[in-house]
Amino acid sequence: MKTRLLGRWGERIAADYLRVKKYSVIGMGYTTRFGEIDIIAEKRGYIVFIEVKLRRSRDFASAMEYVDSRKQHRIKMSAQIWLAENSDTDRPARFDVIEIYAPDGEKTGNPIINHIKNAF
Repeated sequence: MKTRLLGRWGERIAADYLRVKKYSVIGMGYTTRFGEIDIIAEKRGYIVFIEVKLRRSRDFASAMEYVDSRKQHRIKMSAQIWLAENSDTDRPARFDVIEIYAPDGEKTGNPIINHIKNAF
Protein backbone atom coordinates (compact mmCIF):
# COMPACT_ATOMS: atom_id res chain seq x y z
CA MET A 1 0.00 0.00 0.00
CA LYS A 2 2.80 2.41 0.88
CA THR A 3 4.41 1.82 -2.53
CA ARG A 4 1.13 2.62 -4.30
CA LEU A 5 0.73 5.86 -2.35
CA LEU A 6 4.31 6.85 -3.09
CA GLY A 7 3.69 6.09 -6.79
CA ARG A 8 0.62 8.35 -6.81
CA TRP A 9 2.70 11.08 -5.18
CA GLY A 10 5.25 10.72 -7.99
CA GLU A 11 2.51 10.93 -10.61
CA ARG A 12 1.20 14.16 -9.04
CA ILE A 13 4.73 15.62 -9.09
CA ALA A 14 5.05 14.63 -12.77
CA ALA A 15 1.65 16.14 -13.64
CA ASP A 16 2.59 19.41 -11.93
CA TYR A 17 5.88 19.42 -13.83
CA LEU A 18 4.02 18.90 -17.13
CA ARG A 19 1.61 21.74 -16.42
CA VAL A 20 4.55 24.08 -15.79
CA LYS A 21 5.93 22.97 -19.18
CA LYS A 22 2.58 23.96 -20.79
CA TYR A 23 1.18 20.44 -21.27
CA SER A 24 -2.54 19.93 -20.81
CA VAL A 25 -3.06 16.89 -18.58
CA ILE A 26 -6.20 15.19 -19.88
CA GLY A 27 -6.09 11.97 -17.88
CA MET A 28 -4.33 10.12 -15.09
CA GLY A 29 -4.40 6.47 -14.09
CA TYR A 30 -6.11 5.21 -17.26
CA THR A 31 -6.51 1.46 -16.79
CA THR A 32 -7.22 -1.32 -19.29
CA ARG A 33 -6.87 -5.08 -19.12
CA PHE A 34 -3.34 -4.63 -20.47
CA GLY A 35 -2.16 -2.21 -17.82
CA GLU A 36 -2.19 1.41 -16.77
CA ILE A 37 -1.09 4.64 -18.39
CA ASP A 38 0.06 6.98 -15.65
CA ILE A 39 -0.59 10.29 -17.43
CA ILE A 40 -2.19 11.27 -20.72
CA ALA A 41 -1.41 14.80 -21.85
CA GLU A 42 -1.45 16.93 -24.95
CA LYS A 43 0.89 19.55 -26.31
CA ARG A 44 1.46 21.04 -29.75
CA GLY A 45 -0.97 18.69 -31.44
CA TYR A 46 0.41 15.50 -29.87
CA ILE A 47 -1.28 13.10 -27.51
CA VAL A 48 1.44 12.08 -25.07
CA PHE A 49 1.23 8.86 -23.07
CA ILE A 50 3.55 9.13 -20.09
CA GLU A 51 4.98 6.45 -17.83
CA VAL A 52 6.22 7.80 -14.48
CA LYS A 53 9.03 5.99 -12.68
CA LEU A 54 9.91 7.02 -9.13
CA ARG A 55 13.15 5.83 -7.57
CA ARG A 56 15.28 6.83 -4.62
CA SER A 57 18.48 6.95 -6.69
CA ARG A 58 20.24 5.82 -9.87
CA ASP A 59 22.65 3.62 -7.89
CA PHE A 60 21.29 0.31 -9.16
CA ALA A 61 19.84 1.42 -12.52
CA SER A 62 18.13 4.40 -14.07
CA ALA A 63 14.37 4.55 -13.68
CA MET A 64 13.97 4.35 -17.48
CA GLU A 65 15.55 0.90 -17.44
CA TYR A 66 12.49 -0.40 -15.61
CA VAL A 67 10.36 0.38 -18.66
CA ASP A 68 11.32 -2.80 -20.48
CA SER A 69 9.92 -4.04 -23.81
CA ARG A 70 7.10 -5.94 -22.08
CA LYS A 71 6.02 -2.79 -20.19
CA GLN A 72 6.27 -0.73 -23.38
CA HIS A 73 4.03 -3.21 -25.18
CA ARG A 74 1.38 -3.01 -22.43
CA ILE A 75 1.45 0.79 -22.52
CA LYS A 76 1.10 0.81 -26.32
CA MET A 77 -1.86 -1.60 -26.19
CA SER A 78 -3.57 0.57 -23.55
CA ALA A 79 -2.87 3.68 -25.65
CA GLN A 80 -4.52 2.06 -28.68
CA ILE A 81 -7.64 1.43 -26.62
CA TRP A 82 -7.66 5.02 -25.35
CA LEU A 83 -7.28 6.33 -28.90
CA ALA A 84 -10.13 4.10 -30.10
CA GLU A 85 -12.39 5.32 -27.29
CA ASN A 86 -11.51 8.91 -28.14
CA SER A 87 -11.92 8.63 -31.90
CA ASP A 88 -12.23 12.41 -32.27
CA THR A 89 -8.51 12.44 -31.52
CA ASP A 90 -6.77 12.48 -34.89
CA ARG A 91 -3.48 13.68 -33.53
CA PRO A 92 -0.19 11.77 -33.53
CA ALA A 93 0.80 9.91 -30.37
CA ARG A 94 4.08 9.95 -28.48
CA PHE A 95 5.38 7.87 -25.57
CA ASP A 96 7.42 9.62 -22.88
CA VAL A 97 8.93 8.54 -19.58
CA ILE A 98 9.36 10.83 -16.60
CA GLU A 99 11.98 9.71 -14.11
CA ILE A 100 11.69 11.10 -10.60
CA TYR A 101 14.51 10.65 -8.13
CA ALA A 102 13.49 11.34 -4.53
CA PRO A 103 16.00 9.97 -2.02
CA ASP A 104 13.71 10.64 0.94
CA GLY A 105 10.41 9.92 -0.77
CA GLU A 106 7.63 12.39 -0.05
CA LYS A 107 9.82 14.20 2.45
CA THR A 108 12.09 15.39 -0.37
CA GLY A 109 11.68 19.08 -1.01
CA ASN A 110 13.14 19.03 -4.52
CA PRO A 111 12.96 15.72 -6.33
CA ILE A 112 15.06 15.45 -9.49
CA ILE A 113 12.87 15.16 -12.59
CA ASN A 114 14.11 13.86 -15.93
CA HIS A 115 11.63 14.01 -18.84
CA ILE A 116 12.53 11.63 -21.67
CA LYS A 117 10.52 12.52 -24.78
CA ASN A 118 9.89 9.87 -27.45
CA ALA A 119 11.29 7.28 -25.03
CA PHE A 120 9.96 4.36 -27.08
